[in-house]
Amino acid sequence: MRALAGLDLGDKTIGVAVSDRMLSIASPLQTIRRKKFGLDAAALLEILDAREIGGIILGLPRNMDGTEGPRCQSTRAFARNLSRLTDRPIGFWDERLSTVAAERALLEADTSRRRRAEVIDHVAAGVILQGALDRLTVLRRG
Repeated sequence: MRALAGLDLGDKTIGVAVSDRMLSIASPLQTIRRKKFGLDAAALLEILDAREIGGIILGLPRNMDGTEGPRCQSTRAFARNLSRLTDRPIGFWDERLSTVAAERALLEADTSRRRRAEVIDHVAAGVILQGALDRLTVLRRG
């Protein structure tokens, strides 16, 4: 079994989290500062290769009513472009409120405001990936 990566795609950053090989625990890893797609993809693929990641879960930023807006279109375009550079499967996970959950976890851990700003994106990626991993666990037991 190969690990998965979870991505929280923002306008300025890409939060990255990775799972263990048993696909049970998501761990926030790092935040990539976005520049342009080619550089962003190269940085991301370097991480995926180094960690032998087998697939990607991209957070899909749906509106609260479940509809898809411009941010979803941008995320899907990123996935299409990335799929031209890797044969890893790319899936989507509804990321509504993932940043809120990440912020809450960081507040409960008494993380300073400055540190929260540094880690929020990859902690949110961890929330996204953990949601997908939990669903996979249910499906495997099913």
